[in-house]
Amino acid sequence: MTTTVDPPTASFGTMLRDWRRRRRLSQLDLALAAGVSARHVSFIETGRSAPSKAMVLRLGSVLDVPPRDQNRLLVAAGLAPAFAERSLDAPDMAAVRAGVHRVLDAYDPYPCVVVDRGWWILHANPGAAVLLDGVAAHLLRRPNALRIALHPEGLAPRIRNLAQWRGHLLERLRREVASSGSAELADLLAEIECYPGGSAHLPDLGGVAVPLELQTADGRELRFLSMVTTFGTALDITAAELSIEAFLPADDATAAALR
Repeated sequence: MTTTVDPPTASFGTMLRDWRRRRRLSQLDLALAAGVSARHVSFIETGRSAPSKAMVLRLGSVLDVPPRDQNRLLVAAGLAPAFAERSLDAPDMAAVRAGVHRVLDAYDPYPCVVVDRGWWILHANPGAAVLLDGVAAHLLRRPNALRIALHPEGLAPRIRNLAQWRGHLLERLRREVASSGSAELADLLAEIECYPGGSAHLPDLGGVAVPLELQTADGRELRFLSMVTTFGTALDITAAELSIEAFLPADDATAAALR
């Protein structure tokens, strides 16, 4: 178990103000939601008051700051981190591992992958092979789900509605960058925006969801709807940053083809 935190590059007040503005809240909005005075929030942001650990965690919760970044806020305030970060294979993570593998097994033969907050693939079930078939070896050495999906040597040439699917993934990633302020995700977004493929920003609003329309190597046409599962009450950073994405058949023909 570790609680290593990168040294803060800004003061606590500056970091708090950045998160508040990212969430489009005024000092008064934040104060009301946190149950404190607007003056107290102002004093904390300007450095005139030093927040307690409980106050940092309360403000972080109101601002929906991820656990990793709440640790950074605590360190910037001169306090100890609150959230541990364990390796996924640590003994304490046995229940998390078991839960992840139950979900992967339950979705098989339909594709299902586990990714972290940087979209790095940590696990995949056998059904995910249909998404990896024909992907260049260099993209599989350390597989990143977005690179595999949109790189011209990845899945992109087999996606029949590439512009629509690419637009969906880019918009999803832009929201994550705006919400988290992650430099890693910002770099990934800049890279993927340079890939070819176009972008359809206005999907058919009459549909249920944006589908993934995929042509297999043997010429079959498959249609999927994606569904994301997360650990909603995680107190460990690793668990909090896991996402399980399943690709469910969008029609009977796809379901039959994968059975």
